[in-house]
Amino acid sequence: MVAPTPRRANPSRAKPGLKLSRTAPVAEVLIYLPLSAAPALDLTTIAARLLPFRASARAPVDRLPAPPRAAVAAILRDGGAGAEVLFIRRAERPGDPWSGHMAFPGGRRDEADPDLYATAVRETREEVGIDLDAHGTLLGRLPDLEAVVRSRPVGLLITPFVFALEREVPFTFDAEEVAGALWAPLAPLARGAGAGTVVYQREGATLELPCWHVEGHVVWGLTYRMLQMLFEAVRQGSVHPPEAMRG
Repeated sequence: MVAPTPRRANPSRAKPGLKLSRTAPVAEVLIYLPLSAAPALDLTTIAARLLPFRASARAPVDRLPAPPRAAVAAILRDGGAGAEVLFIRRAERPGDPWSGHMAFPGGRRDEADPDLYATAVRETREEVGIDLDAHGTLLGRLPDLEAVVRSRPVGLLITPFVFALEREVPFTFDAEEVAGALWAPLAPLARGAGAGTVVYQREGATLELPCWHVEGHVVWGLTYRMLQMLFEAVRQGSVHPPEAMRG
């Protein structure tokens, strides 16, 4: 796969919906959901809107070896002017399909994890040194996503959990997993600031996928989808991902 090439949206020509070119497969077509008329993106409002997603957060999972499962943590904090979200940059590793990507902390479930919540908490602690059991509050569990690599499912279901960080905690990175991290305000992303597309070649076809440009980095793919689901949940109080994204 040729390295993706980011393209920035032209603000003067931007439309309310950001769609892909017709060359993109159906599984990748997502509609951008601006929140211009939605509630403010502060932690109190987000927590209230995610309340319906909290009850099932500790749902049990099948015993291994069921279909492989993974979990990630979308961690929010109060940035003064509204909520901010934590992105990590994954370390460059040969053979890793998400090598170098902007992502949320997380990873595959271990057999010792009692549930996927425990997976998200453990992986976050291992990757960035934040103990969400001690310093975070669970806001909700979003619908499962099927992991896709080069536009094809890879047989891995990923569960995103949303947390609010109660106080500042210094990062302690696992250098083999994480190359860096940054906090980004949610409201500008929800309004479409930095929206663009990522272009790459796959088997002779040109694909354009939606993304955000965040402080010189590109947020796209699975992380883009998860953040879209979070925005939809805050906007509507429900999430209805496309069929290709359901577990």
